[in-house]
Amino acid sequence: MTNKDKYIKDLDSLIHRGVELQRGLYNELRDEYKDSFDKLSANEKEKFLKASFKDNYNSWYNESLSVIKQLMPERLDDFVMQYKLPKRKNTEISYLTYTISDYLMDLVVKDAFGGIKVNRTAAVTKFQQQYQIVLSLKKRFESSLYDIKQLVQADMMDSEIDSAKLLLKNGFLRAAGAICGVVLEKHFSTICQARGLKQSKKNPCLNDYNQLLKDEGIIDTPTWRKISYLADIRNLCDHNKKEEPTKEQLKDLIDGTEKIIETVF
Repeated sequence: MTNKDKYIKDLDSLIHRGVELQRGLYNELRDEYKDSFDKLSANEKEKFLKASFKDNYNSWYNESLSVIKQLMPERLDDFVMQYKLPKRKNTEISYLTYTISDYLMDLVVKDAFGGIKVNRTAAVTKFQQQYQIVLSLKKRFESSLYDIKQLVQADMMDSEIDSAKLLLKNGFLRAAGAICGVVLEKHFSTICQARGLKQSKKNPCLNDYNQLLKDEGIIDTPTWRKISYLADIRNLCDHNKKEEPTKEQLKDLIDGTEKIIETVF
């Protein structure tokens, strides 16, 4: 299965679960939407009553967040803001600023006279916006506007990492390390091209890419340190002929390379 196939399968699952979450949301709000709920057929009511939003939303949110980061990072902030507004004060809660995290806490806002100012139905439009963002990911795959170059490259990287694992298994430690170094450099080069970042050096090394990504705020300090550690092992494999790399170091390099290409983009 290619990376593209994996993404499509994951998206289909997220979209299907999103439909179930919508049913769960309306089920939990059936008192607020009593007139509409009463008009449903017995079969439709049964589907709604089996669904739960609160029990299943967080896993859907976390998985969707990961996919959006990779495929449509320009919509990431929009997606997160429907869940939570970090700088909002409790005195500023309205239908516009109510979030899904408020709903998960059953928050209802009342005015000075005890009347309901904002009720839980405010979460419906927030989730609908999140669902539409996830749905648009699938549409992007089906559009000629989507550049599958990165997905093809990801498949190649997976194959190269498999080769590195086989070399390590057969005792060719330096060769395995060299492959991981090439994979990381290709990955970082692709990130810089996609983000319009320019390197000052004609032939940048891993540490050059690492520093640029940190300076641009794309990676945090712990990730920068992790990549520096991986670069040290790669350099040991490529350049230091006096000291032999260990199997433990190569396992760290291979595992670290897999994690970096999955989480840094």
